[in-house]
Amino acid sequence: MIVTFTANPSIDATLSVVALDPGDVLRVSESTREPGGKGINVSNAVLKAGRETIAVIPASEHDPFVALAGSAGIPLRTVRVDGTVRTNTTVTEKNGRTTKLNEPGAELTDATLKALETELTAAASEPGAEAAVLAGSLPPGAPADWYATLVRALRGANSNLLIAVDTSDEPLKQLGKRLEGAAPDVVKPNAFELGQLAGLDGDELERRAESGDLAAVINAAKELVDKGIGEVLVTLGGAGACLVTARGAWHASPPPAQVRSTVGAGDSSLAGYLLARLGGSDFPEALRNAVAYGTAAASNPGTEIPSPDDIDLERTAVREL
Repeated sequence: MIVTFTANPSIDATLSVVALDPGDVLRVSESTREPGGKGINVSNAVLKAGRETIAVIPASEHDPFVALAGSAGIPLRTVRVDGTVRTNTTVTEKNGRTTKLNEPGAELTDATLKALETELTAAASEPGAEAAVLAGSLPPGAPADWYATLVRALRGANSNLLIAVDTSDEPLKQLGKRLEGAAPDVVKPNAFELGQLAGLDGDELERRAESGDLAAVINAAKELVDKGIGEVLVTLGGAGACLVTARGAWHASPPPAQVRSTVGAGDSSLAGYLLARLGGSDFPEALRNAVAYGTAAASNPGTEIPSPDDIDLERTAVREL
């Protein structure tokens, strides 16, 4: 079972237009509303692969988000909060470009923070729990170093747990400063976020990765491995992804695909990676699965999460670096 924790879940509203023209009246050709948030997307992919999952979130019992998650079949453990789950709106254009408008989310009190930690560690302590994913932004009221605190709590609750973290900005920077005793087993940054985590220039890492120069990305990831993170999965958009562990480094190129929406692609990559790792795959095959999953997600409209039948492993190429 994979436990996911989404501190700032969202209702993902996706609007499709031919082209975004600010200030004009636009006609929407397609619209969807789905339960979202990075951990929720991982749980959705796990379910579609026929594996068990539990998603821990802050939300009131009658929040519209809970009904959407129920319709999708996602098992939830909720902690009540004042306010409603936020709505994140994505505008997708015919050329594949996406524009996102993300609301801040409901504010969490100290009591809610403690209740969420208790609910998370309880779920991770259940028989059959193999991995925990801490993912997404932190809402108002949550301390910036909360993920480091939660990693420590999960270690104490279940020493055999595979712990993955996927976040950005200040929560990621704070995690990077607190790796001693709180290093996750897996992190999944993009090139810019890798810089945030490693204390380097994320813009420079992103520019070099886009030009095909992966040396700086690999070196930054190796520094994180030396600091205790077991596996660094760096997603590179249309250029695929790199994986760095103490055993080596690999790059995977994506199969041919038409990009329709990149929303949820990184979450699908992480889900694909964890599913393969927990299924016994070696690191190169887990990376192949991650990139195939991410590419399939980008080929779907909105935040539609792929299933194993959607992925193209055969044309996803992996090479050792």
